[in-house]
Amino acid sequence: MIANFRKSLRSWATIGLLLFSLIAIVVTGFGTGGFGGLGSLTKGDGTAAGDTLATVEGRTVTASEVTDQVNRAFVRARQQQPTLDMAAFLAQGVYDQVLTQVIVADALQAFADHQGLVISQTMVDREIANLPAFRNLTGQFDQSVYRQQLQAMNMTEAKLREDIAQSLVQRQLLGPIALGGRVPEGVAREYANLLLERRTGTIAVVPTEMMAAGINPTEAEIAAFYRANRVAFTIPERRVIKYAVIGMEQVAQTPPATDAEIAAVYRNSPLSYGARETRTIQSIVLPSQQAADAFAARVRGGTSFVAAAQAAGFAAADVTFANQNRTQFAGVTNAQIAAAAFAAAEGAVVGPTRSELGYHVVRVDHVTAIAARPIETVRGEIAAAIDQRKRADALTALVTQAEEQLSSGASFEEVARAHNLTIVTTPPVTAAGLPVGTTTPWTAPADLAPLLRGAFDIDAEDPEPAIETIAANQRFAMLGIDRVVPAAPAPLAEIAQQVRTAFIQQRARQTARALADRIVARINAGTPAAQALAEAQPRIQNGRHVDLRRVDISRQGQQVPPPLIALFSIPQGRARVMPAENNAGWFIVVHEQRTPGDASGTPALIQTTRTQFNSSVNEELAQQFARAIELRSDIVRNEDAIRGARQQMTGNATPPAS
Repeated sequence: MIANFRKSLRSWATIGLLLFSLIAIVVTGFGTGGFGGLGSLTKGDGTAAGDTLATVEGRTVTASEVTDQVNRAFVRARQQQPTLDMAAFLAQGVYDQVLTQVIVADALQAFADHQGLVISQTMVDREIANLPAFRNLTGQFDQSVYRQQLQAMNMTEAKLREDIAQSLVQRQLLGPIALGGRVPEGVAREYANLLLERRTGTIAVVPTEMMAAGINPTEAEIAAFYRANRVAFTIPERRVIKYAVIGMEQVAQTPPATDAEIAAVYRNSPLSYGARETRTIQSIVLPSQQAADAFAARVRGGTSFVAAAQAAGFAAADVTFANQNRTQFAGVTNAQIAAAAFAAAEGAVVGPTRSELGYHVVRVDHVTAIAARPIETVRGEIAAAIDQRKRADALTALVTQAEEQLSSGASFEEVARAHNLTIVTTPPVTAAGLPVGTTTPWTAPADLAPLLRGAFDIDAEDPEPAIETIAANQRFAMLGIDRVVPAAPAPLAEIAQQVRTAFIQQRARQTARALADRIVARINAGTPAAQALAEAQPRIQNGRHVDLRRVDISRQGQQVPPPLIALFSIPQGRARVMPAENNAGWFIVVHEQRTPGDASGTPALIQTTRTQFNSSVNEELAQQFARAIELRSDIVRNEDAIRGARQQMTGNATPPAS
């Protein structure tokens, strides 16, 4: 519920500016950029010529940079919605949002430079090594994979390092700011009162189906409806997809693990087989030395770490790191803090210790000692792992060889024959894998679903085959397309019954809305809801009495019916019409009585509300800090150039009129 209350306060955050997973430019899909990750804050290539859209503290923002970011955002959006086209994407105001992101990113970078914030080469190296996109099938950083990904992105190593460094600077700037917000208890109490507010009312529905009887359109009406709604009857673009699976079944038998190989793995895997310990550690990062000293003093004085953290606005899960080895804990803090935590005794409090993120206070909650496992007891386990690694290496080699052959100009069919791969060809299918427009029964193979996105990303004008992943490290496919069937409306003769049904549905829905409006008008004029529903023509008999508190609907999570949400936004004594799902009809929501809530007797609810608000306030503080930097920066926007660049991109994305 707190998120719903504060949604209107956070519209500036909708551009996805301030997240702490700043390395998401690659983690969430290398090269996709776009919203929701800090990749959307970093620039694209930045070197191509283009009109200057803005200057930020002397830094130039060009049309090519923004276009590059928009294209990356579009690729990422297509991963979630394969049928999305650029015209519809831009219609959401994406171009201006991305431009704002680039401007704010430059303002943050200029501010950081002025403050002397520096990112070391070692920090950048560590981030690159930890990015999943640069790992091979065994999960290890691979220099060749790294180079291939950079080449695929048409990005230089220097540019990638610049982007990562910029993201790390943003983390240093915004991380400490986002940890300092606290909401007064009085504010939390008022929102807790809202949670306990009770409302009673009536909810009814005027179903579309009730109004459909007697609607009998003529052929002329059906034809006119079809012409006016051609887009609704358009069959989306379809593609004939061909693919050939490359899996473990194509890998030759590998030699069994030798005693020397088993011994080497055992010797080099002390974390798996040697004597070791794990620790459950409680850790918090605070923005100042004073706050960290006070926190450590409270814990050393007997207050539990979790209770002290909750008082500071953190949940137990935020500060508890269970069963960590030293390397794991160093990954979420740093080597110095991890060393101190693993040198301390159980129950000890370490710190405050300063890092680039703030001041850390750590407590060793529990130490678990694990005895060594003799080699004879794990020989079979190691041998199986070695066999799996060998087969994975062989599969990687096979996939790499196929990729090299395709890059060298070999055709899809030639590569398939060379490796004895079976080619599967689909009928024309949509991006969802449906064979729309065909009368021949066909069921999509299980391997096709993971390939659909890649198949529809292939350039129809230059359809080069590619290697795609079906199951990570286990199953791949050589993927291509045979032909593309452009989107077009289905002929009326083939879908006449479908069009007739749609006509009736639309007319019935319009009639149902008119009836719902008349009922609501009577209720708002003073007629009791039961009477207005009973006297309607036709009579509405499905009215249901509701009696709820806000906290009751908040417990339903994301599955709260919209009419219940509307009940808490309508003034007492008023009614409102709202649509039912799937055009099924129209809800009539009537708010009859409101009883204010009183949270004074539920201090736990006030504290929970305060904790939830603290999390939101922390994020908003970081957002406002970045906004303040933007406002104080010397930013000059070239509105004519911005308008021209936006129009050019929108014009290029607009599909031709049919």
